[in-house]
Amino acid sequence: MRTFFTWLIILPLLLGLAGAVWLGYYFYTPVTGAEEVQLIIKKGSGMHSIKGELAAEGIIKDDVRFLILVRLLRMAGNDVQLRAGEFLIKQGQSPLQVLLFLQTAKPVQYRVTIPEGRTMAQIGAIFADKGWADADTFLQLCRDQKFIQSLGISISISGKNLEGYLFPETYTLVRGEVDEESLIKAMVRRFDLVWNELQQGEEAEENSEPAVKKGRISGPASMNRHQLVTLASIVEKETGFSGERATIAGVFYNRLRVGMRLQSDPTTIYGLQNFNGNLTRADLKKETPYNTYTIAGLPPGPISNPGRAALTAVLQPEKVPYYYFVSQNDGSHYFSKNLQEHNRAVYKFQKVRKNRVKNREQKK
Repeated sequence: MRTFFTWLIILPLLLGLAGAVWLGYYFYTPVTGAEEVQLIIKKGSGMHSIKGELAAEGIIKDDVRFLILVRLLRMAGNDVQLRAGEFLIKQGQSPLQVLLFLQTAKPVQYRVTIPEGRTMAQIGAIFADKGWADADTFLQLCRDQKFIQSLGISISISGKNLEGYLFPETYTLVRGEVDEESLIKAMVRRFDLVWNELQQGEEAEENSEPAVKKGRISGPASMNRHQLVTLASIVEKETGFSGERATIAGVFYNRLRVGMRLQSDPTTIYGLQNFNGNLTRADLKKETPYNTYTIAGLPPGPISNPGRAALTAVLQPEKVPYYYFVSQNDGSHYFSKNLQEHNRAVYKFQKVRKNRVKNREQKK
């Protein structure tokens, strides 16, 4: 009888000791390997999913004891919250070391640059090319009215989308933390921040009444935010020279003030379906909402996503006597006060361009 009670006491102790050894061996035994591997923890991943990813990369053995380790750490007061993201982690560590590392490790950060003047479709393609988003989903969200309203953007004219409001900049991104929705939100937040800085705390006049009637628009004060962003997007596409943006903005304001058409090639191209890169006379006659050769005033919305310099240019345009400008074939423009002067400049620089093309062909 005494032996029975002795074993009744000793057996649970032995089992407990065996269990502790069984657990401890797993907790503290490194997995073989010496490579640094890439681990991506997706947003919202649970411990079961994380365990599978760690095992698939050869960082731990796929064992239920990993989940027991997590539970024991939590019982001991360690919350064991793992951040989503991409991590570079070395093999050859024990499961306990892996967990402690992931709790404090900083995810790998990537910098993705969105250049000024890109359309929302082009921006979606840039993110898709880098593996950050699906281009079609990105574009669909940019046109989703409920989503746009949730961002606090009210566009009460035709062409409702986020064109113009995706701020071009270099963004720091972490794998597993971003998707199409979060990317768009970050870009719109950045636009709002820059816009407010440029406005210096003064909100732009918000109304849906068109301001494209002859003689109506005289400068930034007479235009609402959507119109200003639309004009900035045109300025952005017209020149790559930062020193010219305010001058070109001034030219467009002059045209709007006297009721002249903007006659901007980039707006016309934006309204064309399947543009092949060659703008023809027939294209300039096509009736589209964006063809500023046929419509008066501004198109219904932005044609690109302007940067800070272009936004500044339309808010602080240069007072100029010019109404025309033509490319000088080096990225800059020649500005003219009247049509006669402009026609002479067009003839001059078109002749220069033709001669350059002829010389290149002769050298081939």
